[in-house]
Amino acid sequence: MGEGSPRVARVMIESPLPQLDRLFDYSIPSSVAEECVPGVRVRVPLRSAGRVADGFVIELADEGEYEGALSPIEELVSPVPVLAPEVWSLARRVADRAAGTASDVVRLAVPRRQVRVEKAWLGSAAPERLPPVVSANVSAFGEGRLEAVVSRRERIALSAVPRLTRVTAEDVPPVWVGQWAVALASAASNALAGGTSAILAVPDYRDQEQLLSALRAVIPEEYILRFDARQSNPDRYRSHLAALGEEPRVIVGNRSAVYAPAARLGLIALWDDGDPLHAEPLAPYVHSRDAALIRQELQSSALILASHVRSAEVQRLVELGWLTAVDPERAVMPKVIPTAAQEGAEGYAAAARIPSTAWREATAALQEGPVLVQVARPGYAPGLACDSCGVAARCRSCSGPLAIRRAGAAPSCAWCGAIASGWRCSECDSNRMRSRGSGSQRTAEELGRAFPGVRVVVSDGERPVESVSAQPALVIATRGAEPIAEGGYRAVLLLDGERMLARESLRVAEDCLRWWGNAIALAAPGAPSILVGVGGDLARALATGRVTDFLHRELLERRSLRFPPAVRVATVVGTAETVEKAVAAVSSIAGVDVLGPTSTEEGVRAIVRFDYGAGGEVARALKSEIVRAATNRRRRVPPASGSSAMPRLRVRFDDPEPFV
Repeated sequence: MGEGSPRVARVMIESPLPQLDRLFDYSIPSSVAEECVPGVRVRVPLRSAGRVADGFVIELADEGEYEGALSPIEELVSPVPVLAPEVWSLARRVADRAAGTASDVVRLAVPRRQVRVEKAWLGSAAPERLPPVVSANVSAFGEGRLEAVVSRRERIALSAVPRLTRVTAEDVPPVWVGQWAVALASAASNALAGGTSAILAVPDYRDQEQLLSALRAVIPEEYILRFDARQSNPDRYRSHLAALGEEPRVIVGNRSAVYAPAARLGLIALWDDGDPLHAEPLAPYVHSRDAALIRQELQSSALILASHVRSAEVQRLVELGWLTAVDPERAVMPKVIPTAAQEGAEGYAAAARIPSTAWREATAALQEGPVLVQVARPGYAPGLACDSCGVAARCRSCSGPLAIRRAGAAPSCAWCGAIASGWRCSECDSNRMRSRGSGSQRTAEELGRAFPGVRVVVSDGERPVESVSAQPALVIATRGAEPIAEGGYRAVLLLDGERMLARESLRVAEDCLRWWGNAIALAAPGAPSILVGVGGDLARALATGRVTDFLHRELLERRSLRFPPAVRVATVVGTAETVEKAVAAVSSIAGVDVLGPTSTEEGVRAIVRFDYGAGGEVARALKSEIVRAATNRRRRVPPASGSSAMPRLRVRFDDPEPFV
């Protein structure tokens, strides 16, 4: 080690244990002094555990905070600084906001090492820079609007034009994509032209394919990097290494893409943040929207939260003035016709749950092209009930709902798959069942008989279809699985609206608007969209294009009730003792109130509600209780024989589960 070189490395240990969520000081052996830089992987001794642990070097210093003799780094695993400084800063802030550990966030951000990929990357030359092509397809938002958003580093809530667009890239057949994808591709190309990177996060692979098609029409392929769970480990690591370079990139992926390295970040854009796939199922359970908001603040980039229908969280930020609303012109709004199923309807319209208005529109539209029929559930009969008393039929093994997956199949459990042989009603002991509602398969069968000679296509979770031709066809799709039709659907029928709204959830109206809005956006210009079985304010908001007014009223109601997102929440689960201490630690903080505790299958649970301004103090207090509970686990009384182990204290911020 040369004179004047740093002598201490501050290391983040890869461990989910909350008591280890800090930096540890280690001395730097002379053999690795030149390669030991912030971001590299190392192995270090961990005396408290009596083992060698993996970690990342975060900082270098001349002196450490520990006054005793420092242990040396055991091994420098790789000379590549895979944990970029901006990603570490994001991980630390995200973890602190959610009372989690930075190690859990880094695990999401940095893929596992792939030695062969790394060696090939180290031996390759830097790619030649190609001039980006700037898209001009932004007229629906005002000429130059998206260019200004990127150049001025603005924060906007973009209500996307509900329309399909045909895009063409070199050596690739033309494809139809949503106008939203063209808008985000245009914004990304502007960021690239300014010498900065762009991160575009979408819910799933279907949205990602649309966005990639739009990007290839305006940006050289060399600048596009994929970050998603469908990639193999080598491909994901290859993309991560490419993003570490100096060249600006356009990074496209699912929720984990918001953690991709990008030192010169010019744009973060999220599509459809209300989709539950943006919610991270792993600790610390941070929604990609919240991670994007934090990263935008840290790196002062432009931010676009785009959707056909805003989430309540985005509506709140718009009303606070933190986001600027950008809406399409009224001339491009779709034609929506709300109607309830007509009592006494004649013929097959009644049997197929389609009122006469929708029936006429679908019949006329099939003369020109495909018609989309959105249904609530997949399968044949998604719900079964006792034919005598009407009680829902349940599985005898796990109490899950019974359903018929396809025509002629025996009833089986939707949860465990067990065949319901010998079923009898728990209330009246009857052995006869009847169906409750029609799934995608049964709807396809009914409409196939009603429209003989018309091709019927079914798209759901089990057999997804990504696109259909412009030829006449009935496309039966569950929500979120609707294929794209060439030129758009000539009519869209939104069935089972009353069933979708019957779901007990705080977000049911918001979710339905999003499902319907995304389906309506697949219609051809001027094509009718028929909303069946729904009336009142919700139907009027969709028909008149005044959805934001409905969301404003929804947000006002949640403020009066102190429900998210008007306030933040944290669920605290553990033993009665640990939950009581955690609740006591936050009860005195201004703006905090507690619901519960109550007993659940996981243990005792309390819901802590708090104002946004109190979030930092609440997170610190609960993190202290998490550490205390983790370090005192050995003192607990063993559980009684045959009972499950007591749960440790677990805290989840912004948990949607209690309100679903």
